[in-house]
Amino acid sequence: MKVVGLHHVQLAMPERREDEARAFYADILGFDEETKPEILQGRGGVWFRAGPLRLHLGVEMPFVPARKAHPGIEVENLDAAKAHLDSMGHSWSQDVDISDIRRIYVADPFGNRIEILETR
Repeated sequence: MKVVGLHHVQLAMPERREDEARAFYADILGFDEETKPEILQGRGGVWFRAGPLRLHLGVEMPFVPARKAHPGIEVENLDAAKAHLDSMGHSWSQDVDISDIRRIYVADPFGNRIEILETR
């Protein structure tokens, strides 16, 4: 087996809260919504894309947020990302920088942990 890339990351979400997912991932983080294949649309959830990064949210019952496991979303300018989150009224928490990575954490509307990072 030869791995050639990471196709997408999937997070769980509660059922019937797709509008909240759109408000966070599209309106705050700037992802574009992708149309799910018709055969999967009845399952709920919503898919997003930003450049080559694909992020899928799937309904899981009972729902438990991922508080440690997380996707790491790289941005061009972490200070600009912080200012944007502040302007949108969305809280974030500082974490220690590691090696050549500056990073913060945010929570999506469901409590899933999201790392936002800038490489130096």
